[in-house]
Amino acid sequence: MDLAPLLSPRLSTSVPSPSQPRLSPFSHISRPTFPFQSSSNRRRGFFLGCRAEALVAGSQREEGNSHLSDNLDLTSWLHLNGLPPCKVELKEKDCKDGNCSIRYVIAREELKAGDVAFCVPNSLVVTLDRVLGNETVAELLTTNKLSELACLALYLMYEKKQGKKSFWYPFIKELDRQRGRGQLAVESPLLWSESELAYLDGSPTRAEVLVRDEGIKREYDELDTVWFMAGSLFKQYPYDIPTEAFPFEIFKQAFVAVQSCVVHLQKVSLARRFALVPLGPPLLAYKSNCKAMLTATAESVQLVVDRPYKAGEPIVVWCGPQPNSRLLINYGFVDEDNSYDRLIIEASLNTEDPQYQEKRMIAQRNGKLSVQTFQVHVGREKEAILEMLPYIRLGYISDSAEMNSVISSQGATCPVSPCMERAVLDQLIGYFESRLAGYPTSLKEDEDLLADDNLDPKRRVASKLVMLEKKMLHACLRATNEFINDLPDHSVLPCRVYSADPGVMALYGLYSGNKVIQVKG
Repeated sequence: MDLAPLLSPRLSTSVPSPSQPRLSPFSHISRPTFPFQSSSNRRRGFFLGCRAEALVAGSQREEGNSHLSDNLDLTSWLHLNGLPPCKVELKEKDCKDGNCSIRYVIAREELKAGDVAFCVPNSLVVTLDRVLGNETVAELLTTNKLSELACLALYLMYEKKQGKKSFWYPFIKELDRQRGRGQLAVESPLLWSESELAYLDGSPTRAEVLVRDEGIKREYDELDTVWFMAGSLFKQYPYDIPTEAFPFEIFKQAFVAVQSCVVHLQKVSLARRFALVPLGPPLLAYKSNCKAMLTATAESVQLVVDRPYKAGEPIVVWCGPQPNSRLLINYGFVDEDNSYDRLIIEASLNTEDPQYQEKRMIAQRNGKLSVQTFQVHVGREKEAILEMLPYIRLGYISDSAEMNSVISSQGATCPVSPCMERAVLDQLIGYFESRLAGYPTSLKEDEDLLADDNLDPKRRVASKLVMLEKKMLHACLRATNEFINDLPDHSVLPCRVYSADPGVMALYGLYSGNKVIQVKG
C-alpha cells in the first residue's frame, strides 16, 4: 500500500480563451424559418415535437399572451401569467468589473420564519414531464441516455430559437442576463479559460472540472441518438437535429446555465424532480447553513423561509449537503461557513503484497474495500485520521503470526508496535505535506490575496476554495502529530525490518521513504 500524491490528468478543455467574447448561455441561437409550416404550427413546435399545451396549462392563454411577453420584465410576466401576490421582489446590482449586472430576490416586506415568500404555479415551472408531455418517456430518456439537465438545456435552446414568440421569452432573457452566475457574479469553472483554471492548480477540483467537461461532451454526442429515438414517438418535429442546430460550445453554456438554476424537488415523481423555477436560483442565493428549500405542492412550487428577514434583505435557500468544490462547479461560489465541506482520500491495498488476498478479506470484513475512499469532513479531521489508521496499519503487517492474529480477531483493531505506529503516522505526515506542496501558493499567500478588495472575482473564489482545502490539510497534519506525541516515545525512529532479500523490505515498505499504501487525494 502507498501514499501517493494526487495525479491530475492533463486534458484540454474547449473553453474560450480570454480574448474571445463570452457567449451568454442562450445567445447566438437565431430564430429559424420553417417553410412548410403555418405560423400556428410553428408556435406549437416544441422539444421532441411536443405540443405547447403539454408545457403550459391552457394553450389559448399562451397564444393570447405571447405577444405581450416582448417587453415584459420577469416579474410582470410572472404576475400576468398567474403568479399570486408574493412577499419578494427583484433587485439589481452591478458586477465588480462594471461590465454587467445581476438580479437577486429580496424581501419586499418583513418576513418571519415560516412565512411563504412566494408560490409559483406549476404552469410557470419547467419540468421534464411537461416538456416531453409524458412522464414515462421522460424517465426512459433520462435513465438510459441523457441527464435531466441535458434535456432541459436542449429544450431551452430550442425555445430560444422562437425568439419573442416563445412563451418563455422573459424567463430565457433573464437566464441570458444571469449567464449562469451566482450572487458573486462568477460563472462555473466549466466556462473558465485555461489561464483562469490555473487558479485551481493543486486542488482536486481542477481535475473534477475536466471530468465534468468530458461528461457534458458525452451527453452532447448522445443528443442525436435520443432525438431520432423520440422521433418515433412524436408526430410533429419542426427542428433540425441537435448537433446540426447547435455547436458543442453553445450546448455546454446552456447546460451550465441550467445547472446553476435547476432545483431538485423532493417527494415528486422522477420526471418532476429537476425543475426550472423562475424565482428560484440563481436569483435566490444559496447558503449551506440555511434550511429553507423550494418545495413542491400539488399546484405549485413554494418557498417557506426558515428565518426572519427585514425588507430589502436577500433571500437565501439551502443548497444541500454539498462540499465547496461542488458548489463552485455547479453554482460559481464557495461558502466559508459550509459544514458539509470535505476532502476525499482514496487508499488502496498493494496488489503485489503476497498477503494481499488475506488483507483484502480482512478489509471487507470490516466494511472496507481493496480500494477505499475516506472522507475528511471540515472540523472532523481527527476522526477521519482515526478511521484511516486501521486500514493503513494493515498494509504494514508482514509477519505471518501477526497476520493470523488479525485474521482471527474481531473488529477493526489491527495492533502494531509503537515504532510501527510511528511509521504509519510518518507516512500520513508525508502524504499531507506532499498535497500541500502541490499548491503553487501558501496558505498565507491565499489570505493576502483575499485581503485585496480589487481581486478578480474568479481568482477570489478560487483562492477561497484552495485556502479552505489547505486549512483542512493543516488540521489533518496537526491531528497526526498529536497521535505521534501520544506514542510512548514520540522520538522513536520508524521500524526497520532486516531481511536477506532487500526486495522484501522494499515490498512492505517498513523503512523510512518507502510507500506502503497507495492513496489519491
